[in-house]
Amino acid sequence: MSLPPGFLDELRNRISLSQVAGRKLMWDARKSNQGKGDLWAPCPFHHEKTASFHVDDRKGYYYCFGCHAKGDAISFVRETENVSFIEAIEILATEAGMEMPKADPRAKEKSDRRTVLSEVMEQAVQFFRLQLKAEAGSAARAYLDKRGLSQSARDTFEIGFAPAGWENLREHLKAKGIAPELMLACGLVKSSDKGREPYDVFRNRIMFPIRDARGKAIAFGGRAMDPNDNAKYLNSPETELFDKSRNLYNMRPAREAAGRGQPLIVAEGYMDVIALSEAGFGAAVAPLGTAVTEPQMQLMWRMSQEPLIALDGDKAGLRAAYRVIDIALPLLEAGKGLRFAIMPEGKDPDDLVRSGGPEAVQKVLDDAMPMVRLLWQNETEGKVFDSPERKAALDKLLRARIAKITDPHLRRHYGDEIKELRYALFRPNRQNAGGSGFGQRAGKSEWSPRRDWKNAPLPATAGAKSSLMVTAGDNAETALREAVILLSVLATPDVAAEFEGQLERMPCHDPDHALLRDVILRNIGAENDMRFRAEDAIGPETLETMLSARHVAVVPCIRTPGNPEMARMTVAEELAKLDALHGWHVELAEAQEDLEDQADEALTWRLAEAAKVRAQAGRLKDENSAEYDVGPNGASIDREERSALDSLLSTIRFDKGRG
Repeated sequence: MSLPPGFLDELRNRISLSQVAGRKLMWDARKSNQGKGDLWAPCPFHHEKTASFHVDDRKGYYYCFGCHAKGDAISFVRETENVSFIEAIEILATEAGMEMPKADPRAKEKSDRRTVLSEVMEQAVQFFRLQLKAEAGSAARAYLDKRGLSQSARDTFEIGFAPAGWENLREHLKAKGIAPELMLACGLVKSSDKGREPYDVFRNRIMFPIRDARGKAIAFGGRAMDPNDNAKYLNSPETELFDKSRNLYNMRPAREAAGRGQPLIVAEGYMDVIALSEAGFGAAVAPLGTAVTEPQMQLMWRMSQEPLIALDGDKAGLRAAYRVIDIALPLLEAGKGLRFAIMPEGKDPDDLVRSGGPEAVQKVLDDAMPMVRLLWQNETEGKVFDSPERKAALDKLLRARIAKITDPHLRRHYGDEIKELRYALFRPNRQNAGGSGFGQRAGKSEWSPRRDWKNAPLPATAGAKSSLMVTAGDNAETALREAVILLSVLATPDVAAEFEGQLERMPCHDPDHALLRDVILRNIGAENDMRFRAEDAIGPETLETMLSARHVAVVPCIRTPGNPEMARMTVAEELAKLDALHGWHVELAEAQEDLEDQADEALTWRLAEAAKVRAQAGRLKDENSAEYDVGPNGASIDREERSALDSLLSTIRFDKGRG
């Protein structure tokens, strides 16, 4: 069976040798460097204990230093599964999502035709290069000199010039015996709708040859010399040789440079790629006049596991970055990601190379942000989230975006990172993780439970913590209720989402409580990890001490974890009591302030009403403790509060009697 031209190239572009071989091999973790596509394993073709089988994933070849077996993904499948060449192709095509072509009796004819078309394209490349050196190309040469493009760069990238006029290239190729039909098939000329001969597509333009992964010329990109030209850049139309969505500018040299360890940089234009390459960043590519496509993304990942998207520092550059995110999200896998290097305001990579040199470019690349940060910026930049509805809308939008990620583990990590950024935005009084620094690189979070735990004061001993009342001091009841709420949620994490808003508003003056609250909030959606991360935040011993305190251990939903209904009732009741307790203390504090100026029946009424609210909310009681008493109207208060209230009332009555 004959395969159509280009089918095997497309297949090799879509599959990864490491994935194909990885189904049958166990990679040696000590010798392998997956980030560079350099993988080692015991050879599957002969018995051995050492890892002498080497896979170069970027070049797509393997070699065994023991038995000297070598080949590509196709030969690997043939040898390991004992199948024919066509059967191996069918296996790999199915894996790559490609339909096997039907038998084509004209396959050889098509292959021969592609060879002829490639030769025509090479003739055009040489013609344009000669024109740049001729008198007609003087203005183009002056422009390239102004842009700082050396003769060496012009030769390396085979830059040429298409002179003004309608038939220069056509007449040159015609003199060499090339038929107009072949020129049309290559996209070099267009048919005239006036019945005349075909005319040149490229006129008065600096020409950039576009070559495929094998190095064959397949198309051109042309930059207009006339500033009034409607199209500043013009690419060849799609032809039998050229599919712009499945190729990249400078692909072959970039693949070789990436194989040597250079970062793969994806720029917007031809001049950016050339400038980066000349500055020492040889693994630079560009899409061909369109937004990045899914096939182009797969090509990039074949060259590098984490390409750097280098975009202009303006609104158009950011819009292009956001479009890349939309394409990439459904394609992401563990080990395949993107980072975004946003150029300074108003500059592209070419400008930056000329103004700041390679050092300036390297700094921008070093500061490249991970895709999750740019995704966050896209949905939050310039927006205000000052209401529950707006916050809920943001949450819904981000959940929908992240849901496009098919890898469940990667999707969970994206969710965790989004939560960190969310809390940094909605809790500005906390140490900020940098996530709301719109338009700038979001640095690594400065806040984490483990770091806060290390910076917090040393915890009390187990004996001192045997009663939460002792550690809390004057805020005994507040601390007790906070502990019951937080530990009830940890005992049954499935109820956490129902109380997210109330937990966010809970102040938690105790450092350990604050850490537990934030662990709970950040892990809503990852409840299975909540207990583990709580231990990581405050330490397993501290958490165990809190759970064993007698005021906590008697709570039914903590003593018997995993009962959602019981936990839900306990948390709701304790939150209500905590709100009532807070209101009582506010009223008491205001009453004390009012006494400095006046005392009247209104003040007495305010105290009585506050006591009623508190009595209605109810409170926990410990029958073995004498910490609590009963106040006016049946309100349960501790002795210090009772003493303060009695003193206030006595003062009021004394002042009124004197009046």
